[in-house]
Amino acid sequence: MTATPTLWPTDSLIKLSHVIYGLHALTVVTGLMTPAFIVTAFITGWPSLIAVVLSYVKRGEARGTFLESHFRWQIRTFWFALVWLLLAFMLAITLIGIPLAFVLAGVAGIWVLYRVVRGWLSLNERRALPV
Repeated sequence: MTATPTLWPTDSLIKLSHVIYGLHALTVVTGLMTPAFIVTAFITGWPSLIAVVLSYVKRGEARGTFLESHFRWQIRTFWFALVWLLLAFMLAITLIGIPLAFVLAGVAGIWVLYRVVRGWLSLNERRALPV
């Protein structure tokens, strides 16, 4: 269930949200085009790190608007991706867990891609994301 936004965000905040999704998408594409997994590129890539910092800095301005859910979505995507990547790393340090670590990192990468695409499509439609 999503809360009904009561305020309308400024155009500059909407544009910044597009830039943030664009930074995340750039990192995802980098992960697709290199031997690195999407999730690894997402966590360690400068564009995503800059995007998360921007999300933290600007989320207060988005409070009460539909963009509040987008900033929360982007922040949570980053932190959950980090948790999945750390879990994959812990599996990879064991010989038996290496195949499972690759599978987990791959699934986490697909999940990150899904979150970036779904979020950006919802932003284009000016809709809030689920809590």
